[in-house]
Amino acid sequence: MQIIREFPSSLENQCVLALGNFDGVHLGHQRLLQSGLYQATQKGVELAVLLFEPHPLKLLFPERVMGFLTTQKEQLRLFSEIGVDRVYLMPFTREMAETSPEGFVKDILVKLNVVHLVVGFNYSFGAFGKGTPEDLQRYGQEYGFEVSVLQPQTLNGKVISSTAIRKALLSGDMSAAKKLLGRAHSLCGIVVEGEKRGRQLGYPTANLKVFDDLLIPKRGVYAVWAEIEGRIVQGMMNIGMKPTFHEDYALTVEVHFFDFCGDLYGLELALFCEEKIRDERKFSGIEELKVQLERDAQNVKRTLHGITSEHHQSLSAT
Repeated sequence: MQIIREFPSSLENQCVLALGNFDGVHLGHQRLLQSGLYQATQKGVELAVLLFEPHPLKLLFPERVMGFLTTQKEQLRLFSEIGVDRVYLMPFTREMAETSPEGFVKDILVKLNVVHLVVGFNYSFGAFGKGTPEDLQRYGQEYGFEVSVLQPQTLNGKVISSTAIRKALLSGDMSAAKKLLGRAHSLCGIVVEGEKRGRQLGYPTANLKVFDDLLIPKRGVYAVWAEIEGRIVQGMMNIGMKPTFHEDYALTVEVHFFDFCGDLYGLELALFCEEKIRDERKFSGIEELKVQLERDAQNVKRTLHGITSEHHQSLSAT
């Protein structure tokens, strides 16, 4: 898959273009991209995706907490798996934000040599988001490209959306999030040094500094797994503020791996969250906490039973 970070100086080869933010690359996004892939195959051209960096919301509302579902790296990996041929990562500037809907079409879509456009029913574009899918269809007739507008994608009668997934994660409902995403939600970051208190409890942990702007699920204990050194490793993750030891402490994400011994400092990790085991709570002391951690570990192992072999098979197939 080709990544293009500068606007082309000459007319590109024809393409089918998918437009959207694609935060989470959930089942609705996947269906949109698969629709684009079908059109590209029918027309004998490549499937492309257009994204902006930074994300438009970060430029327009810098004070807002973003709560993204995926990193750009994860987005690109998922695009590649689906079959996207090229991704345009265009710089988003104030000037771009002020571009009119027709300017967006003339200055970007036409120059990318788009022959067919695929968008969702609620896609907006141009200054103040004034452009609508209906506008794109009208411009398509004028500038010579077709437009497919996908209607809301549903699962069990509910619309699949990034908003619904965020709601599920913030309530700790990992099962609902997984159904909407089509995979377990992943929490990504870099392993950093922590208090090393887990060693004293018999459960040494890797402390994850979650990448900026990512949404962190509800505080509690989770059954997770990660790919480390080419194999799937099961783990028990805690998201919380360590109330047993601190009155006021920063939110931390730490994970104890059951079958791994090694130095993880500085490693980028993606923790795939299968299920929330319990809420965060304050214990009377270390001994009570140790007893609970043992219960948690057994619950996590039962939850993750079969995950290792299942994902080993998927890894070997890719």
